[in-house]
Amino acid sequence: MSRIQNPKSKIQNQLAATRRQFFTSSASGLGLMALASLLRQDGLLAGEADDASANPLAPKAPHFAPKAKACIFFLPEGAPSHIDLFDPKPKLRELHRQQLPESMTKSVRFAFIKKETAVLWGSPRTFSRHEQCGMELSDFLPHLGSVADDVCLIRSMHTDAFNHHPAQLMLMSGVPRFGRPSMGSWLTYGLGSETENLPAYVVLTAGRGGSGGVSNWTSGFLPSTYQGVLFRDQGDPVLNLANPPGVSTELQQQSLGAISSLNRRRLETLADPEIASRIASYELAFRMQAAAPELVDLSQESQTTLDMYGVERPEPKDLGGRGSGPNVYKQFARNCLLARRLVERGVRFVTMVHASWDHHSNLDEELGYCAGMADQPLAALIKDLKQRGLLDSTLLVFAGEFGRTPLAENRGGVMPEKVGRDHHPFAFSIWMAGGGFKGGLTYGATDEIGWSVADKPVHMNDLHATILHQFGFDHRRLAVNYKGLSVRLTDQGGKVVSDLIE
Repeated sequence: MSRIQNPKSKIQNQLAATRRQFFTSSASGLGLMALASLLRQDGLLAGEADDASANPLAPKAPHFAPKAKACIFFLPEGAPSHIDLFDPKPKLRELHRQQLPESMTKSVRFAFIKKETAVLWGSPRTFSRHEQCGMELSDFLPHLGSVADDVCLIRSMHTDAFNHHPAQLMLMSGVPRFGRPSMGSWLTYGLGSETENLPAYVVLTAGRGGSGGVSNWTSGFLPSTYQGVLFRDQGDPVLNLANPPGVSTELQQQSLGAISSLNRRRLETLADPEIASRIASYELAFRMQAAAPELVDLSQESQTTLDMYGVERPEPKDLGGRGSGPNVYKQFARNCLLARRLVERGVRFVTMVHASWDHHSNLDEELGYCAGMADQPLAALIKDLKQRGLLDSTLLVFAGEFGRTPLAENRGGVMPEKVGRDHHPFAFSIWMAGGGFKGGLTYGATDEIGWSVADKPVHMNDLHATILHQFGFDHRRLAVNYKGLSVRLTDQGGKVVSDLIE
């Protein structure tokens, strides 16, 4: 039997296939275009790139004129003690070694404290007032004190989670659950990037990694273009950035051109944003080969600048424990200087992470180590940004996932020789500088022992809403349709705390 097809049938089949291809390939494309148009009319999409399919990180306009254009967010993973750094409590020292009434602790869940024998523990630190604003800070933070007039200190933070990983997710992505975009991803999604040669969102670490890991800078359900790119602290900033032996720039460019052509064909067929992300990643990696070595070459910096940050500081010999390691002081100082160089070059968001500030024991020595590591470089970063005219448009944030108890930790019911403090989500302190936040402001207050918020409470989602506001976004309108829901960074709640901003 002949297998030759009737020419008329063949044409009809081709037409039918063409119609099917049109509707299946363009349904998502035309539908997404129509949806995007409607969302923009409703204000749910921040802005429009010139060609988002070609460059997902093309600059976009926010809802209104922003104060901040870039953010450097330092996560002291493990949660520093507000009582020993930012929130002096003389009454707590008076009550040292006394027990709290059972009414205050009976419904409280602790990570390790045994309520029956727990006692209050006053801080041995000395607090003093700094600069014209008179901000009170611990003797562990002399350098931060020298820039107090540029610092906005919030003493009335509170959050929902009391274990590290959920609380870090809450801090970085708005909810204590996996799978949500981090704040840096939301901002790069909403604003795009001002650099073509470096990632829009960069992550720098010093010492060992934090418990939250990549979940603290994930893009969640957003395209992977918006995820933080982890830079290494030695060698090439990104693995495999340099060409292998025998591969010339010309050959690499030809290979990337061929791959890009195939990816663009597939993008035209499927309109899958992950393919656009892949194209952008290949092209960015090629451009980074020239930009990244220049970025990490600190020989361009003056010796005065290097000394101000403490890039060559020796590692303390008499301090250690949690957070310590070979050259951590140098690594962290270098990261602070790199953060300034990154935002200078148009990077939108930089997350700096150092672990661990989780001082369940040996609090005085180990917190002293961590504070000493961070104090000089962070103060230098504020000064450096300010003298370069970048502080007004760059927001610097220091925020742990929660605070520490005014009770000494007595794991197993026994007080260790060198005490620490347990997890405490009910009240803690964070600080910010730049980005339109009021310098020299101490906002909110805790009770006389640092147990709970007594005045002007600021929830974690209030912080998110206020930061988004400074970047030109109404936090209720920066949203993504995900599984039939309009999802945003603050969909658990949150309000802009107008008293914090200029």
